Amino acid sequence: MGHQPELNRNFSTLSMLGLAFAVLNSWTALSASLSLSLTSGGSTGVVWGLVTAGICNLCIAASLAEFLSAYPTAGGQYHWVAVVVSWPKWVPVLSWITGWVNVAGWVALVATNALLSSQLILGIISATHPDYEPQRWHQFLIYIGFTLASFVINAFLNSFLPLLYRGAFVWSIGGFVLVSITVLACASPDYNTAYFVFRQFINETGWPDGIAWLLGLLQGGLGVTAFDAVAHMIEEIPNAAMEGPKIMVICVGIGTFTGAIFLIVLLFVAGNIDEVITSAAGPLLQILIHATSNTAGAICLLMLPLVCLIFATFSVMTTSSRMIFAFARDGGLPASKFFARVHPKLGLPLNALILTSVVVIIFGLIFLGSSRLSAFNAIISASVVTLDLSYGLPIAVNCLQGRRKLPERKWVLPSWFGWTADIISLSYIALTTVLFIFPPVLPVTGSNMNYCIVAFAIIIAISLFQWIIDGRKNFTGPRVNLVSGQVIGENVTEITSVEEVSSGNKEA
Repeated sequence: MGHQPELNRNFSTLSMLGLAFAVLNSWTALSASLSLSLTSGGSTGVVWGLVTAGICNLCIAASLAEFLSAYPTAGGQYHWVAVVVSWPKWVPVLSWITGWVNVAGWVALVATNALLSSQLILGIISATHPDYEPQRWHQFLIYIGFTLASFVINAFLNSFLPLLYRGAFVWSIGGFVLVSITVLACASPDYNTAYFVFRQFINETGWPDGIAWLLGLLQGGLGVTAFDAVAHMIEEIPNAAMEGPKIMVICVGIGTFTGAIFLIVLLFVAGNIDEVITSAAGPLLQILIHATSNTAGAICLLMLPLVCLIFATFSVMTTSSRMIFAFARDGGLPASKFFARVHPKLGLPLNALILTSVVVIIFGLIFLGSSRLSAFNAIISASVVTLDLSYGLPIAVNCLQGRRKLPERKWVLPSWFGWTADIISLSYIALTTVLFIFPPVLPVTGSNMNYCIVAFAIIIAISLFQWIIDGRKNFTGPRVNLVSGQVIGENVTEITSVEEVSSGNKEA
């Protein structure tokens, strides 16, 4: 399902798998965000939190893969909600909400990757200059630098991106293997105990132990989310209805496996965990320093995950711009015609790229008004919560209609497994949506509160304002040429509006 394609199909299956894996960036994102769970569950939160989040996100990916197989469209979730709803009057508002939440999630994810990259840079400076005292604006400037570099790469090297993402996939897997083997060899035989790695519980949050452990799920959730990148880039790969769902599920599986192995390795070689938690260099670099007993060697190893994060920032901005482009093309944003333009010479949605970059920089102002821990949690929470909500809406709508509204497709889950996956998915999303907007520590102050809720409120306010002045009058859902289970642009069946699909579903 989708528009006649306006973007070239530059991505092979391997290129798209590379992009999807670069977006998830699991082992790197998980290790760079260790501070989220080390104080909120300790080793049990790090290892078993990822296992929990990985299983739940595999269920989400498997459920959404059915939608992607039936309707391979760059709009993704907000298109899928529209075509499975049997209540025509609800099509525009549900599609609108899903689209806005998904756009917000992808912009926040660009900010998250720039944030993690800037954290590692500050850690390197702190490790090499012990007297250095990082200021909020230092990290903000580094964050802006990563954002602008990602914009330049995406805007002017678009034809080079498929090759870059194939390289990112190889670099990521190679880096995972190299760092794991090196730290194990250097730290031998001074490993932490298996009890410490799999059963050590730490709670420095002020929350009760159970709540603290659940809050630590944010790290695992970050490491395996954003697999809908495949959907938003689907108009740029061949055989989309079959290859897209496979890539979506495989990248979550690879991310969970490599992430779990890498975190277990890090915990075995971590040394004194109190030093790791309190180090100005950050948990990841401090663990590498403990393992290698050499600061220069540790920094060299850190370059591997840092480059992965840079690749991730590039790839997330690519996907975010395509999501904005698709939603604007359907009239879902202010000045939609402007943001839906494809640059005639560059062959990409340049205005959507500019919007992504500007909003990411504005989002980064959280650095200047809160503590580093609060900004860290707020930006990551915002990306995970909004993306998960966008996953849950089409799954929930489909379940409410008995999972009978999707047409014939190449990716079909057995009925029992489909229901099981959907129920696990919705339960996980409902729980984490509430938990991840909690403040990370108690007692709560103005500087350590979780500003995710503030960012979420701003998004809702802008969305409601735009709906009142424009959306409720002009937005009818995706403006599409529907193709069920086919590559967009091949044997396209013309349908004048999405209401025809809804009517057809209602009669089914």
